[in-house]
Amino acid sequence: MTKNEYWLTNLRLEVGYYYENGAITGTKTEIFHVRIQDGKVLEIVSADKQLETQLPKWDANHYLMLPSFRDMHIHIDKTYFGGPWKAPTVPTKGLLTRLEEEAELLPRLLPVAEERAKKLIDLLLRAGSTHIRTHCNIDPYIGLKNLEATLRAKESYKNKASIEIVAFPQHGLLRSQSVSLIRDALQNGASLVGGVDPASIDENIEKSLQTVMELAVEANANIDLHIHDPGHLGIFTFKRLASLTEEAGWQGRVTISHALALADISHQEAVEVAELLAYNGISITSSVPIRRTIPIPLLQEKGVEISLGDDSITDHWSPFGKGDSLEKAGMLAERFGLSDERSLGQTLRFITGGIVPLNNEGERVWPKVGDNADFVIVDASCSAEAVARRARRVAVFFKGNVVSGSL
Repeated sequence: MTKNEYWLTNLRLEVGYYYENGAITGTKTEIFHVRIQDGKVLEIVSADKQLETQLPKWDANHYLMLPSFRDMHIHIDKTYFGGPWKAPTVPTKGLLTRLEEEAELLPRLLPVAEERAKKLIDLLLRAGSTHIRTHCNIDPYIGLKNLEATLRAKESYKNKASIEIVAFPQHGLLRSQSVSLIRDALQNGASLVGGVDPASIDENIEKSLQTVMELAVEANANIDLHIHDPGHLGIFTFKRLASLTEEAGWQGRVTISHALALADISHQEAVEVAELLAYNGISITSSVPIRRTIPIPLLQEKGVEISLGDDSITDHWSPFGKGDSLEKAGMLAERFGLSDERSLGQTLRFITGGIVPLNNEGERVWPKVGDNADFVIVDASCSAEAVARRARRVAVFFKGNVVSGSL
C-alpha cells in the first residue's frame, strides 16, 4: 500500500474506560474510519457514517490501532542474527573478554554487517517498531567501517523506519583513544555521542564525562551513555553527569542507557536520584534485565522519561533477544505487577515515545487529526490485552505506508 491518500475502514480505537463502583473494569472501544493523506492522519469518522468517496479503501476488519513502537537501544552493526547460529563464549575476564573478542570479530563480520543490519531491521519492523536508535561501534579496530555499513542499511530503509545512530566507543572513549574517531563519526552520519562506563572502562569519570559533553556541544548533538557501573560508583557518575548537563544547558538531550546502579540502592536514594535526573531532563533507556531491573515505575512517577530497548540480539554478548518492543513492555508489566486495565494500557508509553491512546483520565488523546500515520494494527481488543498477551502484529505503517504485514 503506497497510496498518498486513502481510507482505512473499520479500525478499532479506544475511547474510554468502563467503570463499576468507581473502579475501571475494562476499556471501551468503537469502530472508526481513518483517512490518511501524505503520511498524516487527515480525518477520523465513526464507522456508522457512510463513506461517499472515490478514494481507495482498506478494511481493517475491526483490528485495534496502536501507535507504532520504538526500539531505543539496539546494536544493529554487530550481530549473528541472519547468519549461522553461534552462542557466546564463556567470559574468562568478564567485560574485557568481550572487548578482546571484538578486536578480532568485528573486522571478520564486516563483509556481512550491512546484510545482517537489514535483517535485524526487518525483525524490528515485523514486531511493530518504526523508530530505531542503534549504537554503532566506533573504535580503533573497526574505525568508521561499521558506521558506513549501518548508514547504507539506514538509507535502504529510509521509507520504512526512522533510524538514529549513536557513535559508540565500545572500548572506552579515553581507554581506546577514540575521541577523534567519534568526532569524525559525528561529521559523517552519526547523530548522537555515545560512551561507556566512565569509571570502570575509562577509569576517569570526570575527564570522560567532560569529553563527552564537549563533543556533544561541539557537534550540537544529543548524548546516550551506557552506564553499567554498580552501586554508588554508578550513582556518583549520574550526579556528575547531571551537573555537567546543567552547566552546558543540555537538559532534555541526555540519555543514560541501562543505569543499573539504580537497582542497587535504597528506595529513598532512588527517589532522590530520580528527582535529580528529572530536574535535568535526563532520560533512561532500559532493556528490562531480569536480574537487575531498575525501578522504572518509580522513575516514571518522578518525571524521568523512560524508554525500552532490546540491546543485544543474538551476538557475542548474548544469545537471546526477540527484537520485540511489545514483549519488553509485557515483561515490564509482569516484573512490576502492572496487571490492572489502566496500568497495562499505560505501559505502552515506554515503547511509543510517550504516546498512548488514552490518558490516565480515560480520554482519547491518540490518534488525532494531524498526527503522523505511524501505527501498528494488532489482533487485540484493547491496549491492555495487547501488552498482556503480546498481541499479533497484523500490519505496520510508517508515514502512511504498510512496511510489514498486510490487511
